Amino acid sequence: MMYPTMFDPIALETWCSDKEDDIQLQTGLESYLQHYSPCFSYPQKKAFQTVIRGLLSPLERKSIEPIALYFSGEEYVRPLQQFFSRSSFKEQPILETYRKLLSEQIGSPRGMLSVDDTSFVKKGKHSVGVKRQYCGRLGKTENCQCGVFLAYAGDKGYGLVDYQLYIPQEWSSESYADLRERCQMPEDLAFGTKNEIALRMLNQALGSGQFQAQWVGCDAAYGNDHTFLDALMLPEGTWYLAVTNSKERVFLTYPEMTFPEARRGRPRKHPILSHGPSSVQDIASDPAYPWETVILGEGAKGPIIAERKAIRCFSCRKDLNRNYVRPGGAIWLYLRRYADGEVKYLVSNAPSDIAIWELDRAATLRWPIEQCFEECKGNLGMGHYECRSYRVWNRHMLFVMIAHLFTIQIREMLKKINPIDNVDGRAADAWDHNLCCYGYEEDRALSYPQESPGISVT
Repeated sequence: MMYPTMFDPIALETWCSDKEDDIQLQTGLESYLQHYSPCFSYPQKKAFQTVIRGLLSPLERKSIEPIALYFSGEEYVRPLQQFFSRSSFKEQPILETYRKLLSEQIGSPRGMLSVDDTSFVKKGKHSVGVKRQYCGRLGKTENCQCGVFLAYAGDKGYGLVDYQLYIPQEWSSESYADLRERCQMPEDLAFGTKNEIALRMLNQALGSGQFQAQWVGCDAAYGNDHTFLDALMLPEGTWYLAVTNSKERVFLTYPEMTFPEARRGRPRKHPILSHGPSSVQDIASDPAYPWETVILGEGAKGPIIAERKAIRCFSCRKDLNRNYVRPGGAIWLYLRRYADGEVKYLVSNAPSDIAIWELDRAATLRWPIEQCFEECKGNLGMGHYECRSYRVWNRHMLFVMIAHLFTIQIREMLKKINPIDNVDGRAADAWDHNLCCYGYEEDRALSYPQESPGISVT
């Protein structure tokens, strides 16, 4: 059973009340930041360390100016702004160092790589990639930016692996030329849909072999895109488990396909199927496939119980002409029902002989990317940037990910110094809440909290 690696402000406050523990925290951070030192010159190194400490600090707002004022005073505001916007350091070596450390910290033979996007509400019209578009955080269309992220989860924890700002297609038009220049957008940055960005990230991560992944996960925005699923370059022993919507159709048995002779005219291009596909929504309500009550794991308040169906069937694919469909490969249809009657629909290309409990486990591994967003937005200032340029957005996201990895290390330190069974009642409740958010219970109910205290690293 894997416990979440979310840094918990209540447990951390109790831990840091001891001077020796606080010193260990400071020493741990200094040691951690040394890994990134070769990527910076000396002045840049000092600014980088200030930014990470600021993201981990108890500041209510974690943008450049509050961080500079908190640590160094008013005269340091401008230099820190220039560190983000003009410094010559390269993000790629920093990202590679981060990924290496993340892989060493949480790598697991049975891990999952998952993709999702998250939005950042903006008031103006001059920030890179901003437009009125669907904002998942608010559940409606709003003026915002949207980033696509790749995360990894395994038995040792979870963290973000890659990121890219989604640039709407209209930003490629001539009317946006001046704005693109002011936002420092790379000239060779071609338009890509969110699904194309996610596919590239996944295939690059899978090809690198840096993260051991038995599973690839995604939500319905990606899972009901058959082109996306079919283009995944999955190594042997790696399978997808993708959320889809209630309109998804599958063949419960493989249909016979015949080409009757045409009495006149041209011969048929498409076969006649012996039977059509079934809606996954109908299968969910079909008593011929009963719900099973299973225990997904042990939580802080006892076993986590869920209702699910796992049915072996065949995928349904469009035949690229009108409304014709054809059967695809054999898949698992995995359904999970919640207490309020809502059903989640998932499909997987895992082999027929896989143990069903492996599908249960994989279904819980998909939610940590949401937990990453909650932690980074709620505790580490992920959405606090005040910039318009493409470069600064990328650097801010990278630094938030670096700060988040340190909170994962803190979780490990907390486990060794103050085991979860021995924390006080308030902390135990918080850990239990995190476990539920992690996906073993109401994974649908994740919400981004109001700003909570950060780690005071001064």
